[in-house]
Formats: sequence, C-alpha cells, structure tokens
Amino acid sequence: MQQNYNKNSTAKPEKKVCYFCENKMDKIDFKDAYLLRRFMNSQGKIYPPKRHGTCAKHQRTLANAIKKARTMALVPFVVK
Repeated sequence: MQQNYNKNSTAKPEKKVCYFCENKMDKIDFKDAYLLRRFMNSQGKIYPPKRHGTCAKHQRTLANAIKKARTMALVPFVVK
C-alpha cells in the first residue's frame, strides 16, 4: 500500500500555541480542577508539552499546580 504524500514537500504542520500565553494567564490556579483535567489523560498522567503546545514556562507551573491539586485531593493521583 502506498502512502499519499510527497516526500519532497516542505510543508510543516502548524505549531501549537500555548493555551496560557494565548489567554494571557500569568498564574495557574491549582484549585481550578476543570482546567487542570484538560492537561491530564484518563489515567491521571500529565500530558507532555508537545501534546497541547504549552511553552516550557507554563508546563513547569502547570505540573506544579497539578501536583499541588493532587495532594489537596482535587485531582486524583491514579484513575482505575
């Protein structure tokens, strides 16, 4: 089966924009469980930055907010 793409094509996929930079959010609140859940998979793991396009600065603060929310029992550690 042949693939339908041109090997010489220089087209690159669009780079994802950081959600927090786009909405000009400086702080990520650990109490906002619905926002944090967007950046976690169904097992409770934190998505890598490439998945949602978060920048390095916001990925670090997001990870800390999720970890803090886990200890406060707002977000589960593991979902079975």
